[in-house]
Amino acid sequence: MKPERNYAKVGYSMIVVSASLAIIGLLGVAIGEDVLYGDNLQRESTAHFNECKANNFEPDGCEKYLDRINNPISGVYVDTDG
Repeated sequence: MKPERNYAKVGYSMIVVSASLAIIGLLGVAIGEDVLYGDNLQRESTAHFNECKANNFEPDGCEKYLDRINNPISGVYVDTDG
């Protein structure tokens, strides 16, 4: 019985997989200086919303929340009539 000779095919595919993972890793290092960028954005947005909620959504920049929160689902009601 003749021995199989498919070792080269497996070896080449492993080289391709390892090279692609190395490229992904290098891209992650190059792009991802601030790995918590999304987390920081969410924290800032949440802090701004809580500040607006504490001030009854009256300061400038808080108007954008009124249309989204004045409904029965949100559970937050703000009197916009005065």
